[in-house]
Amino acid sequence: MERKFIMDTSGKTITCRAAIAWKTGSTLAIEEVQVDPPKAREVRIKMISTGICGTDDHAVKGLLSINFPFIPGHEGAGIVESIGEGVSSVKPGDKVLTLAIPQCRECSSCLHPKGNFCEKQDVLPSSGLMLDKTSRFTCKGKKIYHSFRASTFTEYTVVPEIAVAKIDAAAPMDKVSIISCEVPTGYGAAVNSAKVTRGSTCVVFGLGGVGSAIVMGCKASGASRIIGVDINEEKFPRARALGVTDCLNPRNLKKPVQQVVMEMTRVGVDFAFEAIGLSDTMIAAWDSCHRSYGVCLMVGVASSNSQLSLNAPDIISGRTLKGVCLGDYKTRDCIPQLVTDYLQNKINIDPLITHQLPFDQLHKAFELYHAGKTIRCILLF
Repeated sequence: MERKFIMDTSGKTITCRAAIAWKTGSTLAIEEVQVDPPKAREVRIKMISTGICGTDDHAVKGLLSINFPFIPGHEGAGIVESIGEGVSSVKPGDKVLTLAIPQCRECSSCLHPKGNFCEKQDVLPSSGLMLDKTSRFTCKGKKIYHSFRASTFTEYTVVPEIAVAKIDAAAPMDKVSIISCEVPTGYGAAVNSAKVTRGSTCVVFGLGGVGSAIVMGCKASGASRIIGVDINEEKFPRARALGVTDCLNPRNLKKPVQQVVMEMTRVGVDFAFEAIGLSDTMIAAWDSCHRSYGVCLMVGVASSNSQLSLNAPDIISGRTLKGVCLGDYKTRDCIPQLVTDYLQNKINIDPLITHQLPFDQLHKAFELYHAGKTIRCILLF
């Protein structure tokens, strides 16, 4: 529920609740934290909702290059509480989404028509600090690091202006947080990055939140066959409802899953998507493609220092291997339009949201995630 601001907190430090990962693999602790006012070109946001993404879980487990202790979360929707000097794109009271990948509109990636991995990002690698190399969070007198300069598992956060997307004032804030990550990452990978063609065959490795959004994008693009691959068969009924035509559990197969996919399609798929972040499934996705014109898109975030090894002679046959981040969308330019498309019933994100819980039930939300019982669980503040 959206709340009105009762007192002017601009320019003041705010004390609020936040979830902190104190060390690698530790259980998240809900603590009182101090959130500093925004500095120049920064925005402080009162969070309304945040989704639990697999990348958050990987970060907490120490699988990504990130500094501890930190406040996780990057998929968030909120209302601007205050702005720093020089901010012109948003104002207090605006509804916004946080962006793990900013858009500075000045670097080589932002200026290139096909680039979206802004050079001012803090994902690969993650410093855990704002652009001025300092943090806006403290707890018990200790500096707390940011997560991808987003940190949405907190009642208030501070982000760079270039990592904020102003959205339609009519947007339902208990739902649209997933449009800051899950929807563009998954749905966008199919409709914008791959540009899945009508009548094509697709395979999706990983039927979690992002994988489910990929399925939705393939279905919307008119794919005739969508093969879903996951080791948790409890996900299969939901996947079929979203558009999967064939479900495979690699653990129940007598052959490698890519060999089964090749036999099912006779020639391999037109489009393969990997939404897990494991080298083995990346190779399986690659091997599932048609040798000449198949396109393999790597969507899942791999753990730090992991390597990918392909059979070199096979590469010349014509297959395409492509990395994808947030559906190749230029974030500040394009993500607000996805919210508008949702409001205009051009896309329907509702089936991707299976659970909504209050923020203090964070641990239950992660239990649902680890058990594979949710597509996306949204925490409400």
